[in-house]
Amino acid sequence: MEFVDRIEESERLTKALAGDNTSFVVVYGRRRLGKSTLIKRVLTSRDAYYLADQTEAIHQREALAKMIGNVINGFDKAIYPDWDSLLDTLNNRLDKKFTLCFDEFPYLVSACPELPSILQKKLDSKQLKYNLIVCGSSQQLMFGLVLDSTSPLYGRADVILKITPIKLPYIQQALKLSDIEAIEEYAVWGGVPRYWELREGDKTLIDSVKSNLLSVNGTLYEEPMKLFKDDMNDFVKTSTIMSYVGLGANKLSEIAGRCGEVSTNLSRPLSKLISLGYLQKEIPFGENEKNSKKSLYKICDPFMSFYFRFIVPNRSFIELGRIKPILSAYEAQFTAYVAQYWEKLCRESISGNEIDGITYGIARRWWGNVSRTEKIEIDVIAESLDKKYLLVGECKWTTGENSDRLLLELKAKAEKLPFAKNHIIVAKLFLKHQPSGDTKDILLPKDVIHWLNK
Repeated sequence: MEFVDRIEESERLTKALAGDNTSFVVVYGRRRLGKSTLIKRVLTSRDAYYLADQTEAIHQREALAKMIGNVINGFDKAIYPDWDSLLDTLNNRLDKKFTLCFDEFPYLVSACPELPSILQKKLDSKQLKYNLIVCGSSQQLMFGLVLDSTSPLYGRADVILKITPIKLPYIQQALKLSDIEAIEEYAVWGGVPRYWELREGDKTLIDSVKSNLLSVNGTLYEEPMKLFKDDMNDFVKTSTIMSYVGLGANKLSEIAGRCGEVSTNLSRPLSKLISLGYLQKEIPFGENEKNSKKSLYKICDPFMSFYFRFIVPNRSFIELGRIKPILSAYEAQFTAYVAQYWEKLCRESISGNEIDGITYGIARRWWGNVSRTEKIEIDVIAESLDKKYLLVGECKWTTGENSDRLLLELKAKAEKLPFAKNHIIVAKLFLKHQPSGDTKDILLPKDVIHWLNK
């Protein structure tokens, strides 16, 4: 699969390594996002890239010395009893630009806990002749080793790159998909390049789901557990929380009740899952996050959402090799499943963008009572930056919609909103297919993908 996106990250990394002074660069983010690929694309044959493993420190130094020996003749002929001697010898042997990369840096520290302090002294001496990159997949460990204020390396980094999932438009480019296919595929694989590579090997989406997820031998069958082990101390509780949220327990009280915990015991794991990008805390438009009593927890990572919606409840069937019940559920529920990500993508496409000459702030959903007997929900609401306009949107991922009726109903609901006064209402429909008639207030998948790419 071709390398896509990572334009800003590549530019920052290239600039840091090409400067007159040496740089200390930190790269981190969850597994499968292409951190190593990004780094290796920027490094040259004159640099050294070392992927650490879970072995003793002496073996790590021998392996690294061999890698450096490919660039500096004879470097691997010596025995280095400690990291100080290896790093000092490298510094003394250099007479030209050089970059040393430690990938999976936490493995090195596990074998040699004093390594961060050793590197701190080298960096503080200002005598290093080479750039240093440290990279890791455990966000928790990388934060503790490099970014926490108590770490010896805190404040030393010249560039910090947090690698996050790639935006939707690039999956369309990578897998050569139609607009509708891109949204459906993104709702399953999310923005993780490695998942796209696996998908590329199969003819259809369902073929890839069967191969990678609906088999005990599937490459991604245990994927969430592996990710949780990187960053969560109690990955059993983490998986339990994600399972209940994935099945529709969105209020804190519901999640706590199903987990058999008091709500206060879940604040830390929920906050951690949010910081790692797996969960999001959703509040209605216009409400303060700290004070709102309507907060809902949702799985925001598409792959995780798909996994806990379709895989976890059916693991017994998968273990037995009987996937027909799962395929039946998939067929019946997939359109509704994609619809929730269609809504999310529609909100993201509006947020911060200029639509019809009007620039809007962050778009959110709104739900609540507008009278004692009437409760309404609006999929997309965003206020213009000048406070004059209020965009309201209805999202549908079905076919045969009556767009005229939907617009009339949407405008009628918008007029009842408690914060709609003194705003000019701009109503938009976000539809899967082009309806007949006037399309001025209709946004289609191609429009959403266009605005996501802005």
